[in-house]
Amino acid sequence: MSLDPHIAAFLNRPASGPAPATLAEIRAATEAGLRAQHGPLQQVAWVKDFIAPGHGQHPVRVRAYAPAGADPAAALPAIVFAHGGGWCLCSLELYDNPCRALANATGCVVLSVDYRLAPEHKFPVPLEDFYGALCWISAHAELLGLDRARIAVGGDSAGGNLAAAAALLARDRGGPPLAHQLLIYPALEADFSTASYQEFAQGYSLTREIMRFCWNSYLRDDDDAASAYAAPLRAASLAGLPPATVLVSEYDPLRDEGEAYARRLRLDGVDVRCERLAGMVHACIHMLGVTPQARQLFNQAGAALRGSLVG
Repeated sequence: MSLDPHIAAFLNRPASGPAPATLAEIRAATEAGLRAQHGPLQQVAWVKDFIAPGHGQHPVRVRAYAPAGADPAAALPAIVFAHGGGWCLCSLELYDNPCRALANATGCVVLSVDYRLAPEHKFPVPLEDFYGALCWISAHAELLGLDRARIAVGGDSAGGNLAAAAALLARDRGGPPLAHQLLIYPALEADFSTASYQEFAQGYSLTREIMRFCWNSYLRDDDDAASAYAAPLRAASLAGLPPATVLVSEYDPLRDEGEAYARRLRLDGVDVRCERLAGMVHACIHMLGVTPQARQLFNQAGAALRGSLVG
């Protein structure tokens, strides 16, 4: 379908003020710009903060969101979630409302991990922070009121990359058992030559140059770029991974790599559901206040996770 008209109007608004120049300015502008798109606060049953050990035992904040109406006596399914932002932008606080909406849509406790950001902390630190938090959450599932047999990983954009890579780590390290992986327009390889990168290189929110900046911020060298844990599409095999839901936006440079990953998963025997979000652009998880059609992301995630984890 055509680009969502509300999003088209939003993208066509004239820029206000000079473009941010420093990383600090880019981070501040990103936080303010995305937060303004969220719409009303989503109400959930409860929100709790925890501290988990990340890379090298570094303390990492985890914020848990229980869906509205959650049974306080039940062991609940969970999604350990990595936020997007190109590994170098965005924050736990920015993702408060999207995580609330995701908890309500899926019926799962969403545990948002405050992994450290690049370029101050390059690969593999953000991934190991996220994986360390995942291991801690699984080990302490009963104390956290979670069902260890129903824990998924999830994330959007760079967070989708971390979720996919954490699933690979869990498989390869004999780590915590995972029931599902929810990959929302994930960044899966530093390849800027796909058809969707050519078609949507600029003018659709995320640009090719922004993605070059993000990958350069995250990776240390060419060896990192070749690692399956940095670029999951480089994995020799995806066999043995948990069932997956891959959601891609129709008007997104990352669309083709997400769909390619879903095909690879299917070929390697992994149960996968891949959906293209019609009329959507990258970062539409933030756009409930921009267009009612952004709800389709949460509807699709909810249908998949409720079918897989909640029943």
